[in-house]
Amino acid sequence: QLQASGGGLVQAGDSLSLSCTGFGRTNYVMGWFRQTPGKQREFVSGITWNWGTTVYADSVKGRFTISRDKAKRTVYLQMNKVKAEDTAVYYCAARVGDITTKTSEWYFWGQGTLVTVSS
Repeated sequence: QLQASGGGLVQAGDSLSLSCTGFGRTNYVMGWFRQTPGKQREFVSGITWNWGTTVYADSVKGRFTISRDKAKRTVYLQMNKVKAEDTAVYYCAARVGDITTKTSEWYFWGQGTLVTVSS
């Protein structure tokens, strides 16, 4: 069972770190997605559990960093230089296979954590 945490209210330009615990299995990939009201859930970043290979959406590349701690079975999303447009509910997810940006192809989901960025 995936548990996401770490959301909150921050100012533009600040940093925030999200955590997702409770999964971490060999041959799985872990991902972070986000969703705002009225919009579809979108891919933010993904990481392979075995090798730590990462993928980022263009909108967060260079600002966000995904990582995992195998011992703690935890995936992190370090969010730096946040912008107002990063405001969303962030979800962690897992699937077997490769990292994909297609939301429908991820089948384990945690509850969301709200990130609000004030400008």
